[in-house]
Amino acid sequence: MTILEVTRDGATACLTMNAPERLNALSDEMLAALQTTLDDIADTPEIRVVTLAGRGKAFCAGHDLKQMTALRQAEDGGAAGFRDLFERCSRVMARIQSMPQPVIAQVHGIATAAGCQLVATCDLAVAAEGTRFGVNGVNIGLFCSTPMVALSRNIPRKQAFEMLTTGDFIDAARARELGLVNRVVAQQDLAQETQALADQIAAKLGTAVKIGKQAFYHQLQLPVDQAYAYTGDVMVENMLHRDTEEGISAFLEKRDPRWEQ
Repeated sequence: MTILEVTRDGATACLTMNAPERLNALSDEMLAALQTTLDDIADTPEIRVVTLAGRGKAFCAGHDLKQMTALRQAEDGGAAGFRDLFERCSRVMARIQSMPQPVIAQVHGIATAAGCQLVATCDLAVAAEGTRFGVNGVNIGLFCSTPMVALSRNIPRKQAFEMLTTGDFIDAARARELGLVNRVVAQQDLAQETQALADQIAAKLGTAVKIGKQAFYHQLQLPVDQAYAYTGDVMVENMLHRDTEEGISAFLEKRDPRWEQ
């Protein structure tokens, strides 16, 4: 069985986590598969968009607690193993946002702990009605500190802190209200609606989307004055691109652009 299924739909790479018996937990094997696949896709310009889904009744239930428990058998009580695990997981999350292609989470069932982190990390998210989201580690005595990084950068801080300290779930409608997901659709329409969003983005100039995604995350880390200076330079770079000139000409001439990339 392939733990991460990869298919193509036009310019979209569709990734499906395929460990339904473990609720698509971010096991060592899953993290390795995600890292390798995302790295490969990042170097494949023919792919314009990535979708990420989960097989079975859940999107992702977070880290594999059985594997984490086994790490405790080490002489140091698991400290080195835990540190390595969270570093590998963080690299996957960072890769999602550093790769040029937008990544869309296609979420159903539940997304908990690091699974909720995965949704928050993706550039966009479409959720099925009935999906539940939580950072529930506090319920077993493990505060979701690494998931907190992505969550607190997606939703207001008081709502994030409430989720982190109560361990309560929120539903898909509330997740959209808070900004954790972009769209909520009927379960039977989830794949179709996610692909429609992917197709819409894939039809844009790939170079512009690549430049824009990189700039989006970088400017968020800067003070406003530095952000404007930085994005001004980015706009200049984008304006000088040959395909951007074609796009503007096509708009003025009321025709479809003929982009080379």
